[in-house]
Amino acid sequence: MTTESEELLAARVPRETVMSNVLADLTFATQKLPADWADGGGPGRLNRWAALLVKSRVCLFEGTWRKYHGGSGADMWLQEAAAAAKELIDNGPYTLYQTGDPTRDYQAIHRIKADLAGVPEVMYWRRYQLGVFTNHVMSYHKDYNGGATKSMVEDYLCTDGLPITLSPLYMGDSKVEDVFENRDPRLRQTVLHPDDVSFYGFGNFDTRPYPRLPGMEGGRSSETGYHIIKVYDSGTAYATYNTSSTPAITLRFGEALLNYAEAVAELGTITQSDLDITINLLRDRVAMPHLDMNNVPVDPRYTNDGVSPLIVEIRRERRIELFMEGLRYDDLRRWKQGKKLEIPSYGIRWDDAAIARYPKANVKSSMVDGVPYIDVYQGTDWANPVFDEAKHYLWPIPLSDLAQNPALGQNPGW
Repeated sequence: MTTESEELLAARVPRETVMSNVLADLTFATQKLPADWADGGGPGRLNRWAALLVKSRVCLFEGTWRKYHGGSGADMWLQEAAAAAKELIDNGPYTLYQTGDPTRDYQAIHRIKADLAGVPEVMYWRRYQLGVFTNHVMSYHKDYNGGATKSMVEDYLCTDGLPITLSPLYMGDSKVEDVFENRDPRLRQTVLHPDDVSFYGFGNFDTRPYPRLPGMEGGRSSETGYHIIKVYDSGTAYATYNTSSTPAITLRFGEALLNYAEAVAELGTITQSDLDITINLLRDRVAMPHLDMNNVPVDPRYTNDGVSPLIVEIRRERRIELFMEGLRYDDLRRWKQGKKLEIPSYGIRWDDAAIARYPKANVKSSMVDGVPYIDVYQGTDWANPVFDEAKHYLWPIPLSDLAQNPALGQNPGW
């Protein structure tokens, strides 16, 4: 081909044609890649189990996109997603990593230093080594971590398996410590509890009281007051810029469990046994009550989502388990839930008691149901987020591409 070849000036190929080829490529990979490279689970080699996980992810995206946005063949894609995930679950060599400590095990694989070879949940990862190739992820984690939002923190269930809107165990958020009481242990392994600063070595083993907010002297601040602790590595966070050897987990077995549960739920074929080998295994690791098909809580916050309470809970489990693993934005897109991106980024409660507790904090607040909370973007260009469902589910075709090939056409609304 040359720069004048007709193929370079063609119109876009229909989505159905593109995705049928994607499916064929993924299926080929699952059939041709070896199950084991005999490298002991070392980094950098994709095996057929990894291909099955990627296939389940792509097919789940396509199936739910077609179901909620319109399109043919949604069930076929969901069946492919379920079959790929189920083969990995049934026949693959992977399991959830756990030592029997529900207060630490969820976070444990993200805190194992340097070498993840042989860790049973890690399917594909990247090694970094000082003097060879390093990263600066922990530098960003330390200096640019805005914090978890009120919406995220409120989605963790209470220890009775009920959402905070229904559980009598919820202690409220009058002070930050109350937020963690009687909650899914994954919350305290994702968001920093003030008592855990020394355990995690947060803020270079800072002795100041946490959380710390913008304007407060010293330490590491969080825009929301909910410091993110998941994946935090104290040793490399304070090393010289771009010298971190913290390994990067790219694919892990926990996602396969979530992909399978969601796919069969969307197909309407899910059983209690399906929940027990997926969602409930994730809950067992953190000693949370099982999800029971015959007794699914109905969270009033999600009754307008247009899906069953069971699918609501499976989506909630996915948000909690895979937080900060790069999938949430695409999940909202494929579910046609983009309007959730219009929820303002609120932080901790900001009443008189909080103002007295955090002197010199320079934050703004807004009322939510009559209670003041930190309003991160108040007074900025992002104070009123907008998600236009007629255009924002797709990104624009870059002008540089259109200049080279006008036949591509632009996406709706752009």
